[in-house]
Amino acid sequence: MAASVVTMQSVVTVVQARTGSSRLPRKILLPLGGKTVLEQMLERVARARLSGVVVVATTHQAQDDPIEALARRAGVLCYRGDPLDLLDRHYQVARALNAAHVVKIPSDCPLIDPEVIDRVIGAYLDGPRRDYVSNLHPPTYPDGNDVEICSFAALSTAWRLARRPSDREHTTPFLWRHPEAFRLGNVVWEAGLDLSESHRVVLDYPEDYELIRRVFDALAVERLDFGVRDVARFLDEHPAIAAINARHRGSQWYRRQDADRAAALLEGAPQ
Repeated sequence: MAASVVTMQSVVTVVQARTGSSRLPRKILLPLGGKTVLEQMLERVARARLSGVVVVATTHQAQDDPIEALARRAGVLCYRGDPLDLLDRHYQVARALNAAHVVKIPSDCPLIDPEVIDRVIGAYLDGPRRDYVSNLHPPTYPDGNDVEICSFAALSTAWRLARRPSDREHTTPFLWRHPEAFRLGNVVWEAGLDLSESHRVVLDYPEDYELIRRVFDALAVERLDFGVRDVARFLDEHPAIAAINARHRGSQWYRRQDADRAAALLEGAPQ
């Protein structure tokens, strides 16, 4: 299926966002380059050619009212749903917009490269037919460039069948836990590098915010559309800045899910 014949209205990119992070509350509303973290990220997602309709999916809790207001100001659609069932949030957005293909990008990736978004979506649309494609299994890009895309049919199956809380909370694990049932694909960094555990620009902790703020302020002076190679080069050239969040490297959510799955298999637990 060629990307050129897929209408972008059939691709819906869901940016999941909430203010209730236990590790860094209201992190997406922190200032970054004169705007909020979420605004900067939405602008980067919008620069991707294949991102289609972009929707912010937040919770129905009152504390997330500012997210809906921000999305409205930015001209971005907003859906509000269950605080913990992100699988349901993504499904309801896709169903309401009649999406054929659903992209998941977490809001803790404020420096995500639009070209990485296009590369993953393009691999899904143009490559062999797949139900799910990501750049996470295994990861190679610097942590903070997470992109996943699946068919609405696959998402609907997961929505109907997934029962484990972790499958509901993280949206996609049911798909990649069951390679026997779904056609899976993965995109590796064309640079031939694996910086997924050595370069961290994902926003979970105060140290992450300090690093991201410094990287953004330095690179945005030259151009706002800097990419993943620029970020990696900057961190290599400034080891003191790269070390700010070094203790959190390799703590990606999907690695924990893979470890949980392996443990469950060893114990004979149902998947």
